[in-house]
Parts: sequence; structure tokens; C-alpha cells
Amino acid sequence: MENKILVAEDSATTRASVKYVLTQAGYEIIVANDGADGLRKFEELAESGDDIVLIITDIQMPKSDGIRFMQAVKQGSYAAVPVLVLIKNSMKFCEPAARKAGAAGWLVKPFQPAQLLAVVKRLTE
Repeated sequence: MENKILVAEDSATTRASVKYVLTQAGYEIIVANDGADGLRKFEELAESGDDIVLIITDIQMPKSDGIRFMQAVKQGSYAAVPVLVLIKNSMKFCEPAARKAGAAGWLVKPFQPAQLLAVVKRLTE
């Protein structure tokens, strides 16, 4: 499938919600429990030659935060893959750092499914 999206999010509820909404819209979702797991899965996908159309990441995660995760992803041949950052309203101060690390956009949690779909469609077209 050519619509693969990697989701790195430590909240099981948010992961499940994102996966459900995007799977229903026809995307193939690969989930990671944190930034370190996300980087490992990203490297596996890259090694196998899989195309990733989008990465969605939380900022505040254990083991490796979203900023470090984005910085690592943006160093390789997949640097052009857009990254959507999920942030809590109280974390809006992270937006400049996220943009500097390579984020193409962000979505404040909690979000409505229609909001998520609209942003994902915009970033993957």
C-alpha cells in the first residue's frame, strides 16, 4: 500500500483514535509507542524501501521526545516526508522548536476526526 503513515505517540488512546480514523480513510498505519520505537520502526521501513507519506508524532514522550525523533528522521533520504506534530494546548510553546526540527504542521489535542483527516489530506497531497 502506498499510503503508509507512521504514528509515534505514547498515549494508547490517542494512538488508537488516530489509527482508527486514518485506517477508515484508507491509510495504512504503523504505530510506535514512543520516539525510540518510532525511530526503530522508521529505520525498518526505510531499509525495506517502503514509502512513507507522512509521520505523525507527539512531542512529549518517554525514551525519545518528538523533537529528537524528527531531527533523526529528517537527516536521511526521507527528509522530505512531512511530519505532523500532535501537541497539548499547554505545549504550544513547543511550536517553534517543532518547526525548526522539520514539522510541516501541528494539531492541538484533543482534536476532532475531521480536523485530523483534513490536515493529513493536505500534507499527503
